[in-house]
Amino acid sequence: MAEKAWYKAWFNSPFYHKLYFERDDKEAAAFIKQLIAHLQPTPGCRMLDVACGKGRHSKTLASLGFDVTGIDISPESIEAAKKFESTHLSFFVHDMRLPFYSNYFSFAFNFFTSFGYFKTRREHDDAIRTICKSLQPSGKFIIDYLNVHFAEDHLEPTAFKQIGDTYYDIHRWHDTTHFYKKIIVHDPSLEAPLSFVEKVAKFTLGDFTDMLSYQGMQVQEVFGNYQLGHYDVRQTPRLILIAEKE
Repeated sequence: MAEKAWYKAWFNSPFYHKLYFERDDKEAAAFIKQLIAHLQPTPGCRMLDVACGKGRHSKTLASLGFDVTGIDISPESIEAAKKFESTHLSFFVHDMRLPFYSNYFSFAFNFFTSFGYFKTRREHDDAIRTICKSLQPSGKFIIDYLNVHFAEDHLEPTAFKQIGDTYYDIHRWHDTTHFYKKIIVHDPSLEAPLSFVEKVAKFTLGDFTDMLSYQGMQVQEVFGNYQLGHYDVRQTPRLILIAEKE
């Protein structure tokens, strides 16, 4: 059970948010604004932010004039996100593997490698199906994932990070199917260090193309970084896909 749900415990931990998100949001906001300028959505159209966390991307999208719904499996994250709700921004606790609306949204987003966490390929297919079914005809799904080959070539086995009084010992490795990251948290509030192991599937451009195609989605564009630069299988850090519902 621990392996199946590692993300539930880790994503609900305040140390997760401190490690990844207590930093300057300017880069994330700049990426979203550039992406929106490229996509040219209709003003006020409905958007779905899948695995929205505490809603930082959702808030940026809503500030640009869109009707945004964020979903996340973490109750603690959604509780924090709900403080920012408005008539054009709402949040729900929801597992992306389960159905959520149908033919409703014009755009769906999955940012910051918020995919690839489940144990089986079928569960990931279920998540893709949920997202695709939530879109209107001709709706678009944008997924921001790590570039597997770049990550393999640039893996940093060990790292140490201090944020305030919290210390993180980080150990990374990979096998043929997954990347792993063990994070040991040291903090004055803890009686003993906490340990979490992230596990992310090695999904390539071909994998996503197949999964999306099976759900009636056609990949239209691929980018390799947050500046929407050209994707290179070895040289660019991200795999950013734009797919359209047929």
